[in-house]
Amino acid sequence: MNFDIDIFGTIVVAVFVLFIGYFLVNKVSLLKRYNMPEPVIGGLVAAIVTYFLFTKFDITVNFNADIQRSFMLVFFTSVGLSASLSKLKEGGKTLIVFMFCVIVFVLLQNALGISLATALGLDPLIGLITGSVTLTGGHGTASAWGSIFENEYGIQGAVVLGMASATFGLVVGGMMGGPVAKFLIRRYQLAEEIATTQQRTEAPPANETAPFEYPEKTRLITADDAVKTLGMFALCIFFANFMTDFAKGHWFELPTFVWALGCGVFLRNTLEYVFNIKLFDRCIDVFGNASLALFLSMALMSLQLWQLAGLAGPLVIILIAQTLFLALYLFFVTFKIMGKNYDAAVLCAGQCGVNLGATPTAIANIQAVTNTYGPSHKAFLIIPLTGAFFVDIINALVIQTIINFF
Repeated sequence: MNFDIDIFGTIVVAVFVLFIGYFLVNKVSLLKRYNMPEPVIGGLVAAIVTYFLFTKFDITVNFNADIQRSFMLVFFTSVGLSASLSKLKEGGKTLIVFMFCVIVFVLLQNALGISLATALGLDPLIGLITGSVTLTGGHGTASAWGSIFENEYGIQGAVVLGMASATFGLVVGGMMGGPVAKFLIRRYQLAEEIATTQQRTEAPPANETAPFEYPEKTRLITADDAVKTLGMFALCIFFANFMTDFAKGHWFELPTFVWALGCGVFLRNTLEYVFNIKLFDRCIDVFGNASLALFLSMALMSLQLWQLAGLAGPLVIILIAQTLFLALYLFFVTFKIMGKNYDAAVLCAGQCGVNLGATPTAIANIQAVTNTYGPSHKAFLIIPLTGAFFVDIINALVIQTIINFF
């Protein structure tokens, strides 16, 4: 039996799920102690409920995918509209160094996946699917490349395998970031927990914030500001949908969210530096944080966990090995290269989402950590751009290069 939930019903459930996440994280000390993101916890509770309904009563709950996609595009557009050249310059050398850490891991992630698949008697391309195709690329990349692997390389069930692997990454990436950062912070005594009242009462510093940096803070906006900002979001998403259709089948074909993000970057800097028009950063930040929370709760509550239950033993081994390898890489490589300080620990939490989940998960991870230990301006400058833009381009090049060898 199938139950299809429409757009408004999906929003209602997502908000309810988000409130469940807030409640559980605030009431369950274990979740709060390890900085679990509220949308991830609430979404997992909903996913477990739908799994129970499917296994016990053969009931499948289908949430509206269009509204989830819309919130995703709003989120990525907010990343682009927040990316002024001044903030890009502020990332500077640190952004380049962190990108190096991410690129190296993408290469090693695929090397590990292919090696284990070969050792376990599987097609090496299955190792690539359980590598950066799904874990760094997420569900969108998994779906796109899964079809190619099935049609052109004869990997039966590649789409299902890819979606299941991406689901594994999204869940684990969302639950791993907080504990990793907490371990590093405590081991090296990098920061102390801050009081909840202090987090909520201090105003964000004017003109010194990065995207998504102070999700708990109050922003004073007007209806006029909101309407203008909504118009910019609509323009970017309209352009992204147009370019997705126009570029289909051409060499410059890109995912819709990349076009939305790119349009946001162009629009922001054109208005700011050519026409000397200041954008409404507070509105952009409110829209971005709201869409991030709702998209992530929708993504988690829409997971079909029974796909994970169907994974074969060798594939589970590969995915668990990928998780352990990322934890070791963060501790021995990223944390040390990024300076062995508090910012480095927060960046490690973000990389859990970048390389083992999705960009929204990465940002939710660093929000959860900084809500507990205090701000990390550097992480909020670097993670959105790395996860939402640069890593997807790099990952596509890496995947295509490896496939050429087969």
